[in-house]
Amino acid sequence: GKSAVLTALIVALGGKAHTTNRGSSLKGFVKEGESSADVSITLKNRGRDAYKPEVFGQSIIVDLRISSEGLRTYKLRNKTGHLVSSKKEELICILDHFNIQVDNPVSILTQEMSKHFLHSKGEGDKYKTLQELKRKYHEKEERYKNLASLDEMQQKLDVLKNQMAWALVAEVEQGVKPMRERITAEEKSTVKYDQKVEEWEGKVQEANRISQQLQDQLEGVTERMQQLQPQCAELKSRVQERNRHLKTAEAGLHRKKTNLRDLKKDKDQLNKRIQELKQSINQANSADTQARVEKMSHIQAELEDLSFQDSTLAQQIDQFNQACSTAKERLSRMSREKQDLLHAMESKQRQLAAMEESRNNQICRFGEQMPGLLRAIDEADRRGQFKRKPVGPLGFCIRLRDPELGLAVESCLKALMLAFCCDNHADERELQRIMSRCFQHGRRPQIIVSTFTNTLYNVSSRAASHPQYPTVLQALDIENPVVANCLIDMRGIETILLIKNAAEARRVMQGGHAPRNCREAFTREGDQVYNNRYYSCEQNRAQYLTKDVEEEIRHLQSALHSQRTQLDHFQQDMQQINEDSKQNQTLLRRAYEDQKKAQERCRKLQAELTELQNVEEPQSEDLKPLEEELEELSSRISACQVEFEAARKQTQTHKREYEEAEQLYRQEREAFNSIAEEAEPIKEQLSNSDQEVARSKHHKKHYEDKRKTHVEMIETLKRDLNVKEQELQASIAKASEICPERLDVRRTAKSLDSEISRLKHKINTQQDQQGHRDTIVRHYHEAKENFNNVARQVKGLEAFIRQLSEIMNTRHYVYAEMRMYLSVRCKYYFDSMLSQRGYIGKMTFDHKNETLSISVQPGEGGKAALSDMRSLSGGERSFSTVCFVLSLWAIAEAPFRALDEFDVYMDMVNRRISMDMMLKIAASQRYRQFIFLTPQSMSSLPLNNMIRILRLNDPDRSQSTLSFGQRDPE
Repeated sequence: GKSAVLTALIVALGGKAHTTNRGSSLKGFVKEGESSADVSITLKNRGRDAYKPEVFGQSIIVDLRISSEGLRTYKLRNKTGHLVSSKKEELICILDHFNIQVDNPVSILTQEMSKHFLHSKGEGDKYKTLQELKRKYHEKEERYKNLASLDEMQQKLDVLKNQMAWALVAEVEQGVKPMRERITAEEKSTVKYDQKVEEWEGKVQEANRISQQLQDQLEGVTERMQQLQPQCAELKSRVQERNRHLKTAEAGLHRKKTNLRDLKKDKDQLNKRIQELKQSINQANSADTQARVEKMSHIQAELEDLSFQDSTLAQQIDQFNQACSTAKERLSRMSREKQDLLHAMESKQRQLAAMEESRNNQICRFGEQMPGLLRAIDEADRRGQFKRKPVGPLGFCIRLRDPELGLAVESCLKALMLAFCCDNHADERELQRIMSRCFQHGRRPQIIVSTFTNTLYNVSSRAASHPQYPTVLQALDIENPVVANCLIDMRGIETILLIKNAAEARRVMQGGHAPRNCREAFTREGDQVYNNRYYSCEQNRAQYLTKDVEEEIRHLQSALHSQRTQLDHFQQDMQQINEDSKQNQTLLRRAYEDQKKAQERCRKLQAELTELQNVEEPQSEDLKPLEEELEELSSRISACQVEFEAARKQTQTHKREYEEAEQLYRQEREAFNSIAEEAEPIKEQLSNSDQEVARSKHHKKHYEDKRKTHVEMIETLKRDLNVKEQELQASIAKASEICPERLDVRRTAKSLDSEISRLKHKINTQQDQQGHRDTIVRHYHEAKENFNNVARQVKGLEAFIRQLSEIMNTRHYVYAEMRMYLSVRCKYYFDSMLSQRGYIGKMTFDHKNETLSISVQPGEGGKAALSDMRSLSGGERSFSTVCFVLSLWAIAEAPFRALDEFDVYMDMVNRRISMDMMLKIAASQRYRQFIFLTPQSMSSLPLNNMIRILRLNDPDRSQSTLSFGQRDPE
């Protein structure tokens, strides 16, 4: 492959195996089954800088052989192939002479190094590529000189012990002084807490006064509403009753009007018939005339029957219309009731599902979103998003001592059963964000912010007490004091009694002597009892605090079954009403058809009767019954007229009474609604006032607790100060026994103790090591003589060191100046090459810390901040690497340069620009050789005698040499 050429170049010029990033040892480069591997490189050796031209000539051939054991042997030949040397030292001299550095990426950049050249572990790694020399180690010398005798060390030890005694006293005094200062400062700040408590006490009293005023107003409004309620109900029933009377009277009036109209019509027809008979009285009576008379009588009777049938059908039509309207109203009302029942069933089904899930996880009964919310809170707490993990829901953190009081406690706490408690406002905002994800629809649980404490409030002075009935606080088993304190602050559960029997609750609370500190009470059924009013509970069972889950599931199933049964009945009733309505509509259509037929028949008979009357000429004897019938009709009309007038007057009376009753009911209802509207803002103000009372009490209690804690802290500090002062007196007494005169010690007791221990160890060691005196003296003189000799040598070297220091200072100044110019030159080349692609870059040298940081911004660099190299894409990083390498080439000297797969991650635009830049650099430096290895096609390069392209065949793993064709000696 291509990289094998670069690997061979590095290894043949003395590079190590790991420098190639292709293996850990040289034997890995020998093909399997072969005993050795050979590499041959020809270096040009011309010009005034040629290396030993009289020996090697114009070319130096470097032959390397690597054995299968990893050993390598060099043979250096001249241009004619004659062996000159086989020593590696000679190769090193050649490399130094030509400034060839195979392990420097500026000269030879391997494929692996090109990938990570800029993406290195640290900025110091980039700087080291420019450094050729570095100090490897620093020598340190420690001299131990002991000229003191054991007596002097013992005296020093005694002095240190005296200092140690008074140093301990000084440390105790240093601890006492800040304690006294802190006590003085804390006692001064106690006044601030007293002022705060008094301020909030005034606010509590003011809020209670306003709440009592609003409560009195609400009671007055409620009393007025209760006074108007029976009167409104009575007026409403009176209006309904008179409306029924009016409808009945109107129906009777309509019937009498219809009968009167029919009688008048019959009378007119009879009068006309009599007149006709009188005119034809003189005509002869024949058999045909008699037949016509009989037929006319028959038609007259049939007309009377049809008239009665028409009147009956009209009444039936009215009844059927009324029945259809009533059925339509009932269906509409039952449809609304059915929807309400379906909503109630859905709610029951959700409760049942939550209860069934709560068999394994009780938190499910607090809502289907609650388990997910708690998991999100736990995850956020593990990630450290909360200072203190929120607590909740509060109803899940409490347990009942008496299961019968579950509904009472739920009625008391209401929405607090689902509430959460946070330690600070930052945690509250984070919890709000979590809730917004978990509760996208519907009402979110309440969040209460209160500083978490590990101790329960002391409420003995303000708690309600009764020998028989417990408070809510006493009826609950609460392990977490944060939950108990929150319920005390928000609901005052220490002042609320739980009384199972409703009558007993009324007796205790409204008997004239309510228990001390008791504001309200709750019954077993959840009813709320005050000293002057009573509110019933809408619930009939506990939802969250029931212990018998199976019983609750059975109850919900039973309730759901009852609702399903009720729904079935609803559907049956609605179906029956629909069927009745359809039947009535059928009958109504049939009645309309019968009425139409009867009217049509009546018209036909009337026409036939008129025709017969026009033809026939009755005899005189026929007038008598007609005249008798006419008299009878006149009397009937008179009677019907009297009845009609009486019915009309009665209808007018009923209508007047109905309108009067309707007016009274409307006025009474408007007065009731007006009073109810007055109650709404009072209720809202009362609710806000209750919240203000609770808030003021909470703040008052907060500052009372802080004042109490503050006073307790001062007492604790005073006790600690007393203990410290006693300890100080004891320390002074003990120090006076050791050293009666007080010493001014500036060292710490710890340092003195360390020196005492070291000195004791040294004394013990010397005492153990003491031998014969002559030996000790001889050793001393020998050591002294050696010391003097070394001192003379050092004195002679100091002058030489000074001269070297001056030389090194001069060299260092020149080196620093040259380094600065090279840095500026490197930056200039880097910026100019990046600008060809429209990039901008920044290169920062820190010569003091030996670091080099590089930042590159692709595209419109002026509109964005520079980015670290790790944030660039593969192509952008490859192009930046090429620019960096070319800028380094401008400041580093080397006879040839090699790059392996520099464009592996580039797109076509970056590859073209990079290749053009490198060819431009290569064309400007014809005295150097450039080697580029790339897997891309180079067919786009211009034809030039300076550019030589070698295309490699696919690597054959069985081959041992690479064939490049004819080698150009140049």
